[in-house]
Amino acid sequence: MSEPWLSADDISAHLGVTKDTVYAWIADKAMPAHKVGRLWKFQASEVDEWVRSGGAETTGEAKSPA
Repeated sequence: MSEPWLSADDISAHLGVTKDTVYAWIADKAMPAHKVGRLWKFQASEVDEWVRSGGAETTGEAKSPA
């Protein structure tokens, strides 16, 4: 069974951030998202990998030691 597509509301709840933050990350930080008509859709696995790889870090934020 394939992974379900999530809405901006769903992914913001999944990450614990606002929907405005999600849209800012799409525009400024290349958050993985797919435009379907007028809507943005997300795969949780793609977004989780993006977060783990440091995509959501703020400028000047120190990376945690591995």
